[in-house]
Amino acid sequence: MLAAIRHGEIVRLVRSSGVVSVQALADNLGVSPSTIRRDLQCLDAEGMLRRVRGGVTLPNGDLDDPVPFAQVATVAADDKERVARRAAELVADGEVVLLDIGTTTAMLARYLRGRRITVITSSLAVVDELRDDQSVELLVLGGILRRNYLSMVGMLTEQALREVRAHRLFLGTSGIRRDGRVMDSTVVEVPVKRAMIACAEHTAVLADRTKFPGTGLLPVCGPQDVDVIVTNEGADPLTLAACARAGTAIALA
Repeated sequence: MLAAIRHGEIVRLVRSSGVVSVQALADNLGVSPSTIRRDLQCLDAEGMLRRVRGGVTLPNGDLDDPVPFAQVATVAADDKERVARRAAELVADGEVVLLDIGTTTAMLARYLRGRRITVITSSLAVVDELRDDQSVELLVLGGILRRNYLSMVGMLTEQALREVRAHRLFLGTSGIRRDGRVMDSTVVEVPVKRAMIACAEHTAVLADRTKFPGTGLLPVCGPQDVDVIVTNEGADPLTLAACARAGTAIALA
């Protein structure tokens, strides 16, 4: 891979995840960590990215202020749509469905329109998809608004989740590591995601093929906490195998 192409891919990965480790970049791009370190020196010198210990982040270094939702939605949009369509097939009428934040869960909400279900969510993008649908009972979690990503976070969100139970959770992720750990790069979202897992009977992670093997700052859960991963053709087979060994089912779109 030419250096210019590799640099463009590094920037794309960092913009979609916030923080990426040197090893994760090396795994994703199929080059050595030393090659990645040289690439990062160039990108840092150009002001496109900022080096941090063990990896790289956006120039402003603000993990809780990522690329705007609308911009993230354009990344791998076809892959995300396939995953969303496949995930909708898992939902049965009458279920209580908990939808996490994220561009793929917002697409999933579109495929749930007209269904006789209850949807609980902390995502205003999901609310926008379902607010005029008379078939869906919609419960919106309160909290502090993260305007840039259209999500609710904080103590009130976590407290509300302790008061509800869901048949099925659809969880978003920054990426899934080679050992099956589900990761996220936004610090304030991780406690909400963990609270969602605790109140759901069944957890499905939505992760298109670009999330394997994935990046992320903090672990949300291990593969043993996930009932099914919904992804599409092209996802890294070694990561999928590690998840399957932990008992996680794989649903391919």
